[in-house]
Amino acid sequence: MTASPSGNLGDIVKTDGAGYLDQRDGRLHAPAKIDRLAARLAAGTVARGWRRGDRVAILAENGIPFTIAYLGLMRAGLVPVPVNYRLTPETVAYILRDCGAVAVLHDAARAAMLPDGVEAIDITSGVDTLLAERPTAPIVPVPGEIAEILYTSGSTGRPKGVPLSHDGQLWALDRFLAISSHAAERTVISAPAYHMNGLFFTTVSLALGYFAVSMPRFDARGYLEAAAEHRCTILSGIPTMFALMARERDLLARLDLTSVKDIVIGSAPLTQALIDRVKAIFPAAAIRNSYGTTETGPAMFGPHPQGLARPPLALGYPYPDVEWRLVGGASPNEGMLETRTPATLAGYLNLPGVSAERLRDGWYATGDVLRRDAQGFFHFIGRGDDMFVCGGENVYPGEVEKMLERHPAVLEAAVVATEDEIKGAIPVAFIVCAPGKTVDAGELKQFALANGPAYSHPRAFAFLDKMPVNGAHKVDRGVLKPQAARLVAELGR
Repeated sequence: MTASPSGNLGDIVKTDGAGYLDQRDGRLHAPAKIDRLAARLAAGTVARGWRRGDRVAILAENGIPFTIAYLGLMRAGLVPVPVNYRLTPETVAYILRDCGAVAVLHDAARAAMLPDGVEAIDITSGVDTLLAERPTAPIVPVPGEIAEILYTSGSTGRPKGVPLSHDGQLWALDRFLAISSHAAERTVISAPAYHMNGLFFTTVSLALGYFAVSMPRFDARGYLEAAAEHRCTILSGIPTMFALMARERDLLARLDLTSVKDIVIGSAPLTQALIDRVKAIFPAAAIRNSYGTTETGPAMFGPHPQGLARPPLALGYPYPDVEWRLVGGASPNEGMLETRTPATLAGYLNLPGVSAERLRDGWYATGDVLRRDAQGFFHFIGRGDDMFVCGGENVYPGEVEKMLERHPAVLEAAVVATEDEIKGAIPVAFIVCAPGKTVDAGELKQFALANGPAYSHPRAFAFLDKMPVNGAHKVDRGVLKPQAARLVAELGR
């Protein structure tokens, strides 16, 4: 099947679908109406003098205004640039300059973030100014034509622009649709649409005609209440979101969440301990660990071609048209993943040096260390950037986190490295305890020594009420690293 008859990523709405409930206005919006408004917006952009290929930023929360703007711009041949509204105004201004945005479509709450001199249109109160009286047909993109530009989180520097094509993203969407339920499913969308996870799941829901509750932003209690109230069947998110849900014990005790039958978790490493906790919350659900990168997909791994059951933490088996290789490891079945897919970016925006470093002959170096098992399933080991050497041994924080989260008192663990005169670098663990449970540093140290290599055990522990997260709801290790350094200094090492 194909999600778009025209080959345009903005032309993917299943018009006879169930509807889109926007929590911002409390109204159920018919898919046919969404499609028609997107087509009218596409026609209206011509009157403003915007030309095919122009970049238009979107600075807004999830909801109907964002969705119509996103689809309509692409239908017109324009390039939407969703912008993380949790960034500083200075970084937002940098992104607008970097992508060459001719205008910004924003919601009212984000107006104060905009720099002077940029054309700004409030799409929550003034979207009508963008709508033509009559809709227009979507443009038919040429091969490789850019559909959208997403910006990476920028946790290790300024955000990088990732231009993605219509045909590449439709390939990824079609791959996902091929393994998805086409029944009358019901879901909640709360991951931010400026991030690939939330944006891609929005397109999946629209293309399949799911009933979707759109939350303007993630809130654990609100998410659980929406899933129960609307008898949702399919959910998607990232590990931090589900870890926060697990803390809402009073709410979980009175909600019926047995309607949920399928959960996809991605964008960050998943642990068996979290799978077990999610299973306890949603007892009827099958839980799938998902993997993809903004630069190459996000479709990469799917079901085994022979129908073999996927191990709980496995990422899946590569799709037939995904090329892969594992490099720099101790064996051909472990190493840094390099991949080439129909969706791989041609190059980062305005960063030829970074492009040359990460891309060669269409192969993208993900920076992720993976392992391939005997059945051909892939497993995530850790980020190559996060790996550090402790006393001559390679330590992957993700592996230490998985081990610590097996302790019954640990809800979440985050491990970072800090410099050490003797070992070079040592692990420091930040812990969020499971609801109603307590544990001390001494017990966790002994648990780590008993369940993992001695060289990788954390030398210090800090206990937090919750993990700091960045705009993509991933653990913000940049916040934790200076805390780890102070903690080790206090130990007098």
